[in-house]
Amino acid sequence: MHYDLIVIGSGPAGEKGAAQAAYFGKKVAMIEKEGFPGGAAANTGTLPSKTLRETALHLSGFHKREIYGLDFDFSQRISAKNFLHHFQNVRTRERDRIGKNMSRHHVDVIHGKAIFSDANTISVAQNTGTAQTLTAEKILIATGTRPHHPATYPWHDARLFESDTILSIPELPASMLIIGGGVIGSEYACTFAALGVKVVLVDGRDRLLGFLDAEVSVTLQNAMRGMGIELLLGEQVESLTSGEKIEAVLKNAGVRSFDTVLAAAGRQGNTSGMGLEEIGLQPDKRGLLQVNEHYQTSLPHIYAAGDVIGFPALASTSMEQGRVAMCHAFDLKYKTDLARILPLGIYTIPECSSAGESEESLREKKIPYVVGRSSYSQNSRGFIIGEDDGFLKLLFAADDMRLLGIHVIGEEATDLVHIGLTALLLKQTASIFIETCYNYPTLSEMYKYAAYDAMGRKQRGEITKSEN
Repeated sequence: MHYDLIVIGSGPAGEKGAAQAAYFGKKVAMIEKEGFPGGAAANTGTLPSKTLRETALHLSGFHKREIYGLDFDFSQRISAKNFLHHFQNVRTRERDRIGKNMSRHHVDVIHGKAIFSDANTISVAQNTGTAQTLTAEKILIATGTRPHHPATYPWHDARLFESDTILSIPELPASMLIIGGGVIGSEYACTFAALGVKVVLVDGRDRLLGFLDAEVSVTLQNAMRGMGIELLLGEQVESLTSGEKIEAVLKNAGVRSFDTVLAAAGRQGNTSGMGLEEIGLQPDKRGLLQVNEHYQTSLPHIYAAGDVIGFPALASTSMEQGRVAMCHAFDLKYKTDLARILPLGIYTIPECSSAGESEESLREKKIPYVVGRSSYSQNSRGFIIGEDDGFLKLLFAADDMRLLGIHVIGEEATDLVHIGLTALLLKQTASIFIETCYNYPTLSEMYKYAAYDAMGRKQRGEITKSEN
């Protein structure tokens, strides 16, 4: 059967790309190798990890113990079944939503493995043993990524997990080693620590999540240590051995034993076995595809979007990439570019979020700037929710006080950042926050007081300039 567009993969990039083309009247087919839609975002990554975080906070009473004077340990009553129940409901509803969205847009969804026969023809190998042949003028590869499996790890041991299999953990362990302090490792470290699991996180870098603003990163590290997480930074796991427990040989810290291990040491593109090399597309050593600014591969009619093209590998960005790619593919004159500034959200405890420039990037660019800060501990809503360590940091250009960057750490940070993001996109100055009347009590008020702080610093001549 012939289509205007074939989409391979039903995650955020695939779903939104398919819907965008179908909305403008294109005949679209979507190929999904699993028996359900949504990719990693719905099934093993974005939504599951965030749902488990919320479940851990709720079941453990993590934020409410001190507020209400509770001195007992909720985590002793929590089973893996309790922990996973809400996630399973959320996953089911998200799968249903995606299915209905494709049906509403009249997208033909075909389950099976996609293999290129030639540059415009795809054979779909189905579970029944039969194959279906499809052709299309345009193709969007949105196959996402999978967890990397270091060859030296004992993957036969049921106590060794990665970010996909952790969702089927049979019971909450007493101790857990997490290998890799990236986004996934850091988020799960906080989630399990909130449930009372003794977590040790190992990462080879000297600073956790080094792409974050340094002040945010250090604050997060301190908060995680305050939760009881043991951070071993600048450390490496040399080997893992199965025994009564899993023994980890660490380069500097010697031998440690754990009930479970979560390996979160990177991801690999889902591009193997698709016949890409035969049509002239060569993934890199991590299985990722290279694209141009329009998300075209080296074959102009074949596009790629989402995690399969690498950084930033965020669901929000992947959705936009899929839409932009298909608007270009069919010359729709609708959504021609990705937003020029993208937000970053990390669902640790506390949450971290940012948009725009950091202090480090401004110093590198030799742009004089003024910092404005406001803390959760001095905010009435912050009192109510029991957030003591969080803060909002705004960065303004020293000459005209135009907003250049937003950095937030604390509860609701990933929502709170959007106020600043909108001002950033509109090239607003500090006055926009000072002139705005915010509901009371809300965390949003922190924008007003961070702006006042910055104005005061500028008047006092507290301007940061590059030392170079």
